[in-house]
Amino acid sequence: MRIVNLENKDRKVIAEAGPFKVLEYVRDSSVSPQYASMEYFMSEMGVRRRQLIAELNGQNAVITQAGSMQWFAGDVRASTGIKGVGSLMGNLVKGAVTNESAVKPEYEGNGYLALEPTYKFIILMDVDEWGSGVTIEDGMFLACEDTVQNKVVGRNTVSSALLGGEGLFNLSLYGHGIAALESNVPREELIEIELTDDELKIDGSMAMCWTSDLKLTVERTTKTLIGSALSGEGLVNVYRGTGRVLMSPVALTDNLYNATNSITAKPDKPKKLL
Repeated sequence: MRIVNLENKDRKVIAEAGPFKVLEYVRDSSVSPQYASMEYFMSEMGVRRRQLIAELNGQNAVITQAGSMQWFAGDVRASTGIKGVGSLMGNLVKGAVTNESAVKPEYEGNGYLALEPTYKFIILMDVDEWGSGVTIEDGMFLACEDTVQNKVVGRNTVSSALLGGEGLFNLSLYGHGIAALESNVPREELIEIELTDDELKIDGSMAMCWTSDLKLTVERTTKTLIGSALSGEGLVNVYRGTGRVLMSPVALTDNLYNATNSITAKPDKPKKLL
C-alpha cells in the first residue's frame, strides 16, 4: 500500500516512537473564510491540529480511546477487546471511576490507522521508563501498544478526592511499549521533578502524570486549619516517595480547546433576499 500526500509542506511528522507518528498541521487551509485570520494567528502561536498515525505490521496491535478513530487502511481488523461478560463489567467499572471510555477498541493487522485530529498536544511516552508504571490524569489517554497494560489505582486516602478536588481513582499504565497521551501543555514545557525519598506539594491539579509507586495525599499547608486559612493557601496535593512527576507550569482548562471547535464549524447559509 502507498499513501500519497499524508505529509506535505502543510503537514509534517514532529514525533515518532514505536508504531506511532504525530502529524502536525503547520498550516490548516480547511477552514471557512471568516475564520481564516484566526486560524493564521493560532498557527503562529503553536495552536495547531495534531493527529496520531499508527502503522501496523502484522506483529503489533494498537489500543485506542473509544470514538477516536478517523480512518484505517489495509488488512486491519478492529475488535473491542472484550472477552466476556466479566471483562465487560470490569471495563464498565474501570471507565466509570476514571472518566475513560469503558471499551477501548483494538486494531491489528497490516496497514495504517489514523485518529481524529485534536488541538491538544500529543505526547509519546515510553512506559518502560517509568518502572512500576505511570499514573495519568483523567482524560489524557489516547492510544497505546497492546503490550501496555492498564489498571485502576485508587488514591491513598479518601481525602485526596473529597478535599483536593480530585477523583478517587486514576488510570495507571504499566508493562512495555509506547503510549500516546493528550495534553493541554507541550512536552517541552512540562516540568519534570525527580523525587528520591522526598515529597512534592502542588496547589491544584497541575500534575499530569506520576510514578505509580508515589503516595498521594491531600494535606494542609500549615499544621492548623486557622494557619492554612490565614496563609491563603489551604490544601495541597502531596506526592511522597521515590519516582517522577510531570507537572504543568500553569493551570489550564479545556475551555481553549473547546473554543477552537468553532473554527471548523460550517458557515451559516446566506439568507435569501426578498
